[in-house]
Amino acid sequence: MKYLDSLPTYDLTYDDVFMVPRRSTIPSRLDVDVTSTDGLSLPLPLIAANMTAVTGRRMSETVARRGGIGIIPQDIPPDVVAKTIARVKTAHTVFDTAITVGPSDTVGMALALLPKRAHGVVVVIEEDGVPIGTLSRADGDGVDRFTQVHDVMKTDLVLVSVDTEPVEVFEKLRTSHHSLALAVDERDHLIGAMTERGALRSTLYPPACDSSGRLKIGVAIGISGDALTNAEAALASGADTLVLDTAHGHQGRMISTVIQVRALLDDLGCKVPLVAGNVVTPEGVKELTEAGANILKVGVGPGAMCTTRMQTGVGRPQFSAVLECAEAAKELGASVWADGGVRHPRDVALALAAGAGAVMIGSWFAGTYESPGSLITTEDGRAYKESFGMASARAVRSRTKDRSGFDRARAALFEEGISTARMFLDRDRPGVEDLIDFIISGVRSSCTYAGAASLPEFAENACIGIQSSSGFNEGRPLHTNW
Repeated sequence: MKYLDSLPTYDLTYDDVFMVPRRSTIPSRLDVDVTSTDGLSLPLPLIAANMTAVTGRRMSETVARRGGIGIIPQDIPPDVVAKTIARVKTAHTVFDTAITVGPSDTVGMALALLPKRAHGVVVVIEEDGVPIGTLSRADGDGVDRFTQVHDVMKTDLVLVSVDTEPVEVFEKLRTSHHSLALAVDERDHLIGAMTERGALRSTLYPPACDSSGRLKIGVAIGISGDALTNAEAALASGADTLVLDTAHGHQGRMISTVIQVRALLDDLGCKVPLVAGNVVTPEGVKELTEAGANILKVGVGPGAMCTTRMQTGVGRPQFSAVLECAEAAKELGASVWADGGVRHPRDVALALAAGAGAVMIGSWFAGTYESPGSLITTEDGRAYKESFGMASARAVRSRTKDRSGFDRARAALFEEGISTARMFLDRDRPGVEDLIDFIISGVRSSCTYAGAASLPEFAENACIGIQSSSGFNEGRPLHTNW
């Protein structure tokens, strides 16, 4: 990456910069290879952040199916982590996991489950797993909530073999005017579901899979508890990457924990990438890399739920932090994840142009069907989910639930971050896959503007200029969603 003019004398955020178009020979944005450069070789350079309000089983599974990876938060108990990993590893890599109920379950129960998946249909299955009907919100309108689903379900189903190509699924749905195709095995047991849009996406996004062909998933581990025991448990459960996580990663306890976990990985002969952070300086990158980290999380204070900069004055504008840390990591044979501060597709593109191997997304993904929270509707009909910062009072209460009342009360004195915020679902992009489409189309287009056919070329070719706030606002459309 190079600057259009002279080097800046102050640090920059994503809003402070723009990318200059260059001569390009890339015929289409679909010709751009967006494989991550962080060593994980993810088909998409996107990470669902390790926030309790963002990444659970549904988010991890869906993001991995589209080429990224989700990181399970450090607050989750080891037994729940193990179950989550097991569920993700057994999920189909092409067909979406269906929402299921039994024929004797109530319409109210079925409708309550609908927001768990973006495809908006509940599948009714027999005890042996054979699908016999479907129920959508329209099917339940005006129906008593205690009515059993077999009385109102649709029985005209589109069934396909689990080996059916997405193009064929698309054509079957298009000609039958159904919204969902159900994939079944040779015994007619339900395996998954696919919409027309899902079929299209399956031809665009290769899934992120491990060496056994199962979806990838990562696990975050705090450094305050027994990090080594938690790391061993995560590895035993099948985690594909470990993320040692604390707000201030450039500290002695983090360095010693990285050394310990690296020794564990080496003793086991395990090639699982080790991520550590957060840092914002080349010095932090150097020390954590020398301790054994493969990837460094970069970002202090840019997150939507974070109050660190206002409360402490500590942090660094994210574009400059990513740029300098990525340069330092590259010299050491490591990479960085840009963590926080992305609010538009342009921000993801700029982070990658600055040299990030992949980009973490938190609160932006919180406002989707796939995030863990319950869907809530305002009086005027707007749907939202609650999000909160990982150093907030809400998160601290969860993290310290096993401590004494005195210790919990004392820890609560030092909370940072927002405990409750409404993350409204975008009516045009209510599912995380909708946001992935939105983000990746922008990233691909950015690469073509830079004349880059891959992310390494993008980081090499990108030409960045500095703009005023009015320059940034000039590029904003009047549409409120932007």
